[in-house]
Amino acid sequence: MKNRLLIVGAGGHGRSVAEVALLTGVWELAGFIDDAAPSLQEVWGIPVLGTTVAFGQYFAMADQAVVAIGNNALRERLHGDLVAAGFQLPNLIHPRAVVSPRAKMGVGCTIMAGAIVGTEACLGDGVIVNSNAVIDHHCTVEDFGHLGVNGCMAGGSVLGHGAWMQAGSALWYGVRVPAERIIAPGVGVVASQRL
Repeated sequence: MKNRLLIVGAGGHGRSVAEVALLTGVWELAGFIDDAAPSLQEVWGIPVLGTTVAFGQYFAMADQAVVAIGNNALRERLHGDLVAAGFQLPNLIHPRAVVSPRAKMGVGCTIMAGAIVGTEACLGDGVIVNSNAVIDHHCTVEDFGHLGVNGCMAGGSVLGHGAWMQAGSALWYGVRVPAERIIAPGVGVVASQRL
């Protein structure tokens, strides 16, 4: 019997995370939770069960859930609400992602197709590693950090709590990005160095 999973968020990222869950073959989707309900009633024939007002009401349907919302602050708040309601928050890893067996992860992380998480990388809770993003060896992504599509962290770099690397941005070796900072698309953040 497959584990029953709730997906919090029925937008584009929520649907992508739902697809990851289905592709693993481990999960049965109990439904989506989204504040667009009741106007949004289903996605792919899977019901949108209601809003994020009180998660406890969904516990009989599934005891595991994941927050599939890109906004870091909102994802953190809803993650906390799920934990308080007694839900387990699994990590969802796309079958075509590569994650080192020596990497460490908190709970409620999503690793999308083509992503790479290197040796001894450390990911906190609620981290998003989007399609084709790379977290190299000995990098740290603190709680609720978010790597956009093709984001790249070189060895030993750190993405702070709730920080967001937008699509195509990069961190050079050993760079530390402070909490809640946004790195713009195509921008590379480098450490000061001598030539």
